[in-house]
Amino acid sequence: MTSFPALLLRADTISAQGAFAEAQADFFDPDPDTLRALRDRLEATRSGVVAHFYMDPELQGILYGTQWPNIHISDSLVMADRAIAMAENGAANVAVLGVDFMAENVRAMLDAAGHGDVGVYRVRAEAIGCSLAESAEALAYGAYLERAAATPNSIHVVYINTSLRTKAHAHLKVPTITCTSSNVLQTILQTFAQEPEAHVWFGPDTYMGENLARMLEAIGAMTDPEIAAIHPGHSRGSIAALRERFHYFEAGNCVVHHMFGAQVVERIQAEYGPDTHITAHLEVPGEMFGLALAASQRGQGVVGSTSDILRYIRGKVAEAGAAADEQRLRFILGTEAGMVTAIVHDLRPTLAAHPQITVEIIFPVASEAIAITGDSELPVVPGVAGGEGCSTAGGCATCPFMKMNSIDALMDVLDRIAADDDGLDGFEPRKYLELVGGETVATVGSRPILHMRSFQRTGEVPAELLQAARGKTAG
Repeated sequence: MTSFPALLLRADTISAQGAFAEAQADFFDPDPDTLRALRDRLEATRSGVVAHFYMDPELQGILYGTQWPNIHISDSLVMADRAIAMAENGAANVAVLGVDFMAENVRAMLDAAGHGDVGVYRVRAEAIGCSLAESAEALAYGAYLERAAATPNSIHVVYINTSLRTKAHAHLKVPTITCTSSNVLQTILQTFAQEPEAHVWFGPDTYMGENLARMLEAIGAMTDPEIAAIHPGHSRGSIAALRERFHYFEAGNCVVHHMFGAQVVERIQAEYGPDTHITAHLEVPGEMFGLALAASQRGQGVVGSTSDILRYIRGKVAEAGAAADEQRLRFILGTEAGMVTAIVHDLRPTLAAHPQITVEIIFPVASEAIAITGDSELPVVPGVAGGEGCSTAGGCATCPFMKMNSIDALMDVLDRIAADDDGLDGFEPRKYLELVGGETVATVGSRPILHMRSFQRTGEVPAELLQAARGKTAG
């Protein structure tokens, strides 16, 4: 049995082991002519670009290489924040490289910040879907929310990776606040701290819900001082009480994280020693989550958001840089492979200053997750030929929806902006013309996001949200 594919990063070289890693490594140093062409278009149209970490490596490599202030690659929450900053910096347009709900969130947050005149564009006229977002639009999720609405003192914590329509209709049924993978645990703990008798309903990501329940169980086994370090409003007694009132949806998942299951974990345990760092996104299945959680408890891993994973790897490499001896750090990348471009970009300055360090980024992806295309220019691509991008034999290679974005598509939409093309309307985020509760979907769907923004600023769940939950109870 061969090990998983990997990238070896050193001060002056990047080498790949295995076809999947080679497919990632080809684009870290993009063509200068392409960089100039993109910058010229961005400058001519006064445009910015916000992109998700899960973009394909070619596109990410070009974005990182283009010297233009209004380009930013991040997780989905920060994309909207950066779009607002770009508007404040004079951007007239923002291209969103991601899936459709991300463009919707950017549009809604720009409008809420008073930048309704800034154009927001996707790079396809056709829909760019998301399996997780779509699971929240199914009848089963509606039934889940009906249960929540019938339960006294209920708060709905909805993952930001959902459409504005989902957020709007949910908020009419149950007082709703959005969350991200980086703030979901604190959102839940703070809700219970302010409203000890609340019921919290999380969705739609089933794996994240299961993992949150496991985290609450692990926190409940800690001492009171250890629990207070995580959240000062809680103790063993309060954690034990709230666990019975935490609920999660049981029929939603993301195809990217779905396949990080038992077979992947068995191979990691068999082939990699205890000195290997294990990273895992909160959305991965329980087996991978458990492995990373155990590793994190002994200082050898992290569970969290894409940004948490990036910070962890950066921190461990910085620690190694403080030592003079040669070191080889190994990291299992338990999330979408597109993250590696951000990791490489982030680590290059540190590695250049510390040639004694080698960093190995390991992709838990089986050979069956590679498709042979027959194309002379791109003979091997991540993802099985069936289109889901996953393999039951060894993990998920890449998100097929995110890869609907490309550099050619970005160039095309910028050309359309420059020409004031009549067809640009088809590239705008969905407008949602229907009314819910007498208001537009965009207006109502933005409120759960604004509740989260308030929580991030103040550390408190908005009182109006908790009052609305109590009002539902009284009604």
